[in-house]
Amino acid sequence: MVEQIAILLASNGKTVAVAEGSTGGLLGYILIQAPGASRYFLGGVTAYSYPVKERVLAIPRGLLEREGSVSREVALAMARSVRRLCQADIGLAETGIAGPGGGTPQKPVGLFYIAISAEGYEVCLERHFAGDREACRRASAEQAVQLLHQYLESVGG
Repeated sequence: MVEQIAILLASNGKTVAVAEGSTGGLLGYILIQAPGASRYFLGGVTAYSYPVKERVLAIPRGLLEREGSVSREVALAMARSVRRLCQADIGLAETGIAGPGGGTPQKPVGLFYIAISAEGYEVCLERHFAGDREACRRASAEQAVQLLHQYLESVGG
């Protein structure tokens, strides 16, 4: 799938940037696996902490405090922000609770939000993944790649 994404992005001169709240660079790593990734992948931000989300991604503290880092609103804000920060055509973001700790009854381990932002287009998916920390992180990154692919297929790159 990454090869198809690379072709769609590169052939249409589109670029992507990522903001990762829980995958620790895995999403960016997956996206650069195709040869020529430098033509379409501009960069990414791994933002685990509130201060990094605030200072680097310009996510308002009030939003973080009100909604929590793991929320639809923050995932969308991260996607918009990394898109703007990197001057990319597409911003892709994920945030979640990979575990084994950190979950609550309202936001359990395995809860993730995956968002995409492009001109005139925004989507955020809520997903619940099972398994250990690594399985959840990988599932989130793979879901983000699928979301990007679906978007590119729907708009023709």
